[in-house]
Amino acid sequence: MSKAINDFRLKLGGKEYVPILVGGMGVDISTAELALEIARLGGIGHISDAMVPTVSDRRFKTKFVQEKQRKYKYNVGSTDKAVVQFDLERLAEAQRLHVGRTMEAKKGDGAVFVNCMEKLTMNNPRDTLQVRLLAAMDAEVEGITLSAGLHLGSMELMKDHPRFNDVLLGIIVSSARALRPFLKRAAKYKRLPDYIIVEGPLAGGHLGFGIDDWQEFDLKTIVPEVLNFLKENELDIPVIPAGGVFTGTDAVDFFESGSSAVQVATRFTVTNECGLPERTKHHYFEAEEEDIVVNTISPTGYPMRMLKQSPGIGSGIRPNCEAFGYILDNHGHCAYVEAYNRELEKKPEKISVPDKPCLCTHFRKFSIWTCGHYVYRLKDTTHKLENGKYQMLSAEEVFRDYQYSKDHAITLPEKKQSVSSDVSLAAA
Repeated sequence: MSKAINDFRLKLGGKEYVPILVGGMGVDISTAELALEIARLGGIGHISDAMVPTVSDRRFKTKFVQEKQRKYKYNVGSTDKAVVQFDLERLAEAQRLHVGRTMEAKKGDGAVFVNCMEKLTMNNPRDTLQVRLLAAMDAEVEGITLSAGLHLGSMELMKDHPRFNDVLLGIIVSSARALRPFLKRAAKYKRLPDYIIVEGPLAGGHLGFGIDDWQEFDLKTIVPEVLNFLKENELDIPVIPAGGVFTGTDAVDFFESGSSAVQVATRFTVTNECGLPERTKHHYFEAEEEDIVVNTISPTGYPMRMLKQSPGIGSGIRPNCEAFGYILDNHGHCAYVEAYNRELEKKPEKISVPDKPCLCTHFRKFSIWTCGHYVYRLKDTTHKLENGKYQMLSAEEVFRDYQYSKDHAITLPEKKQSVSSDVSLAAA
């Protein structure tokens, strides 16, 4: 008899969960509302702390971005962004608001974690990362998923916090090789991760693979390698595959070979609770496989999967590091700033930067459409209405389909009556 996800449970920190994690998608794509709904249903939802001052301003009407922009307004025309620094106290305040308000609203038997990216360097990589980690623990987050980097120094940054041994800690890796140095560092603090997310090459957004070889890897071979590595070292840590898990049956296949849960994301981008604008969600529904590209335009240097129709590609907007500046390195450099200045010198009257986007601005505006490989299958998970639009899904509908579906089936939601195109576009 075939099994469903609901036949399994994830055990973490002495509790049991429906073994479904919804990944952290920034900026504010995996909203607090989405994470809270997943927690209510018994799974684990992530919020992302990507550009958290911006998210706080949007959610709580704070003025963190405006304050920073006003402070460094004098530097807008300069190519040197080294002076542009985040106020660490204000950064901590934004993180506590974002995480704390989410935790205060939590109901149900599930959990809310925060996804914390190392590559958000913010012109002060060590201190800004530490502030985000500590503030999240201050705000009673139940778990922290360390992503977008090796996080070899993150345990050191957290070790003195009173919740260091209580909060659930996980790491996202793309290979057993990437896991080894993290575990070695973690052992120094007698604090191994509580879970390991293994992200394959079909995931959305930034990838932990090279642009020339990502197609040579497969989640179904990477996960067993990690499981074997842990077994050889007598480590009992839950392994959670991510990237390309489109049906509940995909998940069950991993469970039966030793995995403890799955992390999913793409199918939740078209839910009502997701933070993407409605118009963008329809672009996801309408996507075809040939619309998906993996490119190297990210200023971070990582390959990134997105829709080629993303309006932010090729844009020549002026860098706004004075307001944002989330991926400035320790010396105040960003590849987009350099590319913009190159094009400004060549053709100042009409600037287009084909090889790099300003990720800070475009992620804030939802104009770089990152996606998982199977985004083109989203149209098969709902109804196309008489007005030509696709019916949005609720997070519960997607979650329950994952939880109970068998034999790779996808249960469509009850079809709703169409609304007019005019109303739909006005709401977008």
